[in-house]
Amino acid sequence: MTNKVYLALYKGKKSGKGMNVLAARLSDWLIRKITFGDYSHCEIAIDLGGKFECYSASLRDGGVRRKLIYLTNEKWDLLPLEPEMAKQARSLYRQTLGAKYDTFGVLAAVLPRVSSSRGRWFCSEWCATALGLDKPQTYSPNDLANKFK
Repeated sequence: MTNKVYLALYKGKKSGKGMNVLAARLSDWLIRKITFGDYSHCEIAIDLGGKFECYSASLRDGGVRRKLIYLTNEKWDLLPLEPEMAKQARSLYRQTLGAKYDTFGVLAAVLPRVSSSRGRWFCSEWCATALGLDKPQTYSPNDLANKFK
């Protein structure tokens, strides 16, 4: 049986209290504002039956990573992808495992003169690469949402 694969788009707010939570909320808000949309993060998510095997580059986790996540409807929107995207995501993950997060490169999605950092990744750049899109560094989570809706 083939697992369903999705582009998972984060629309939620980090829960909890403290400076780390406040910083995460501020970061999410800022990304949404500068990319003119509802989403601040994205993942390639493979449905394992209740939880999802997720692949992306994450500021909160320090870079490229695979993580099991319960994707709730309150915090995530899921857009279906072709099943072969699971193989592509896993392959890119093996190639980029350990790569750091591209904090400044994320600006490349909204500022044409900024370039992404070689060997570093931001979430939508990583997902766009896994999806085989040209110029992956120019995509924000909201651009990907618009492309796959």
